[in-house]
Amino acid sequence: MTDPILFSVHEGLARITLNRPTRLNAFDEATARAWERITAEAVARDDVGAILLDAEGPSFCAGGDVLGMAAGGFSADGITELAGVINRGILSLIESDKPVVAAAQGTTAGGGLGILLASDYAVVGEDSRIGSLYANMGLTPDLSVTAQLHRAVGQRRALQLVLQDRLLSAAEAVEWGLVAEAVAPDQVRARGEEIARFWLAGASAAYGQAKRLVRAAPEQRTLDQLGDEARTIGAALATPEAQARVAAFAAASARKAAR
Repeated sequence: MTDPILFSVHEGLARITLNRPTRLNAFDEATARAWERITAEAVARDDVGAILLDAEGPSFCAGGDVLGMAAGGFSADGITELAGVINRGILSLIESDKPVVAAAQGTTAGGGLGILLASDYAVVGEDSRIGSLYANMGLTPDLSVTAQLHRAVGQRRALQLVLQDRLLSAAEAVEWGLVAEAVAPDQVRARGEEIARFWLAGASAAYGQAKRLVRAAPEQRTLDQLGDEARTIGAALATPEAQARVAAFAAASARKAAR
């Protein structure tokens, strides 16, 4: 049996690959359980400095397995329970101090939008389409879509997306701030890996903490957030890596000023 999600770690990069291409990488029970387990492992490993989330096949993720639902493969209680399983994986990524880049080719729809939003930086193909489409099937958004979408694009645009059967073009998704970049379709995964390698080549711990602070901000009072920022930068400055980088930056600035 083919693994529904592939996982590997190489030189600090954890790659999580959705692997049900014939079902548009939609989540069934096996995929949901694998997602929860793999995301938890990725964020817990000390040898992981960045995470790349990508997918096999022509599309990134269609959310839940609608064909399975139509065939009676899910009960109402079963759907609720599996959504909770997938949500725990999403929270693992969001709440971690590992920066996550998504390389999302083709179509992203339904709960796949929540999977995309679990990344901190998203790259799509110039031919990609992104939307909600829940209401077309009489369903409501899940997998963090209502929790995250309005934070990414604002409440009015979030409502436009969930109250219509609209699929955003790649250019519109970039304009809305839903994704960071649109590249040639055959370059999506390569560009995603390039971004992850950029983090790993730099002060990866600092990028991870910056991500955590931004992600935590909506849940904290301003005073608490400021305290978190102060503690975090103090802890960062105490590391040998930061001390070396600060010294190098100061030396370079001094040389520039002396010219």
